[in-house]
Amino acid sequence: MSASLTDLLRRSSARHDHLCPRQVLGARIGLAGLRALDLSSPLNKTTGLVIIETDGCFADGIEVATGATVGHRTLRVNDLGKIAATFADVKTGRAVRVSPVLDLRDLVAAHALAEPRRYFAQLQAYQSMPDEEMLRLQDVILNPSLRGLVSRPGLRVNCDYCGEEIINEREMHADGATLCRSCAESGYYLIKSSPVEMYAILNRQST
Repeated sequence: MSASLTDLLRRSSARHDHLCPRQVLGARIGLAGLRALDLSSPLNKTTGLVIIETDGCFADGIEVATGATVGHRTLRVNDLGKIAATFADVKTGRAVRVSPVLDLRDLVAAHALAEPRRYFAQLQAYQSMPDEEMLRLQDVILNPSLRGLVSRPGLRVNCDYCGEEIINEREMHADGATLCRSCAESGYYLIKSSPVEMYAILNRQST
């Protein structure tokens, strides 16, 4: 039997010692995504994949509603700074993106008439508003594809530049070389190299 929204929010709030509107949105979006694809919680790698577009409290709401986790490779974070999530059915390949309607905050007052404080009005309204009033669902095509995201077990290569191992087919190819994304593109970090190491790097790039 599916957990009720109240139970899910209790579990989510236990992670933070409080309940906030984004946790509620995460749980509501998680439940809506599962219903849209007729999937059950907890998701596993043979049933579904969730891609969330921000981290933080929203992610906890998604996790408790779907059972998806990074560790089980059923949850991915593609940080676009948006309260939204895409749900993919591994068996059919169908993907649905769920996000709040664009004017959601303007609709809150009608569902929390007795609460003048904006934050608490959102907290209250997000728990009671019908899905069709607060959420929009869009069929989408994943890029990379679902197969590309999931990959296959046991695949590993080494970057020809830094030498580090790359798993899950995340390597790139350029001029006959196999490269990790940090070497092929601008990664999320820069190595603070010594002058000798920096000279070697620059020399390698110029050859």
